[in-house]
Amino acid sequence: MPQTKTEPVLATPLSQTTASTRLASIDILRAITMVLMIFVNDLWSLTDIPNWLGHVTYEADGMGLADTIFPVFLFIVGMSIPFAIQSRRKKGDTTGQIVQHILIRSAALLIMGLFLVNGQYISEAETGMPRLIWGTLCCISFILIWNSYSKSTDKRFVRVARLLGAGLLIALAFFYRGDQEGQTIYFSTHWWGILGLIGWAYLASALIMTFAKNNIYVLLLAWVIFCVLSAIHSASYTPRWLTIIPSPISGGTLAGFTMGGVLITRLFQLYRKQASPQKMIILFLVLVGLLTIVGFYTRTFWGISKLRATPAWLFLCSAISIVAFVGTYWLTDLKQKAHWFSFIKPAGYNTLLCYLIPYFAYLVMSIPGVELPEVFLTGGFGLIKSFLFALLCVAITGGLSRVGVRLKL
Repeated sequence: MPQTKTEPVLATPLSQTTASTRLASIDILRAITMVLMIFVNDLWSLTDIPNWLGHVTYEADGMGLADTIFPVFLFIVGMSIPFAIQSRRKKGDTTGQIVQHILIRSAALLIMGLFLVNGQYISEAETGMPRLIWGTLCCISFILIWNSYSKSTDKRFVRVARLLGAGLLIALAFFYRGDQEGQTIYFSTHWWGILGLIGWAYLASALIMTFAKNNIYVLLLAWVIFCVLSAIHSASYTPRWLTIIPSPISGGTLAGFTMGGVLITRLFQLYRKQASPQKMIILFLVLVGLLTIVGFYTRTFWGISKLRATPAWLFLCSAISIVAFVGTYWLTDLKQKAHWFSFIKPAGYNTLLCYLIPYFAYLVMSIPGVELPEVFLTGGFGLIKSFLFALLCVAITGGLSRVGVRLKL
């Protein structure tokens, strides 16, 4: 497994729109993004591949393909939020119930992110198990706890499964020992992990959407505030009082992606009521132009950097996200070509499980005697291998979904 802050990204909470408001484009864009996530996160296993496919360094001013995947996913998280909250309101949920729903899902993401990020710092000798087994046991626990069991499943079995999963996580945390710069460390937050970062960004945006009650001006103000926080963070002007807020929120950039997704969905809903898809697409493309201009302008101050979460990264990747949505919407919803993407559909509706599959696959590949020929780990053949690996993870996800393994936050 790669040991950088670029682990694959998980499925969004409230990730699926309801049947009455469902957009094929959002589900398909989520699936495409997950396939690309698995692909770029498998590049660590290859040699002699183009640099532009991977991540750039912390100091660099620029971004590779891998640096655009996470923000697009965060944007999709935001796009899903209005549909999900409106669906819960239609079902009769009060604001308090929706807030509770958001808090539970955010906590689940934080827990999963916390465990998986600790795996990156594990001392195999002191913990008494290899890194890959640690990650696999964590994923098994997640499945036991958060699997969406069918109504026909014996309730005692469900309780036992969830208690077993929780107990396993507690044991893993208790016996965990890590190694950071030669020092033994215990189970701790580190940088929350990718799942935790998503959890914080989702928490902020979903709560704002809940209390804004579809007021687009409030949502716009929130997005502007996150953009300002991003600039303040990059300029190292963050006031001390602001540091009491978790950095994925107070830093502005990550929450800015999800809040941008919320805004785009609200604009989409307004234009859909007017039956004006052409006007909506024109508006979105104008926004893309404005975001691109602002992105390259702010680049002159702090550069483009995923690892430094600069404003230019926020603006330019938000523009990329809007373009991706417009293109997918035009093809799948307007031109009715959603069936073209049916082979990756499981990555769109069971995204969290799809995210976990590589952990199991890498454990299998670590078994002595199980290895690929060198030709499939180098250059063009290696890239084909990584892409087919991503599709295999989607296929496994589909198979497990059919037998009742379906994670839902």
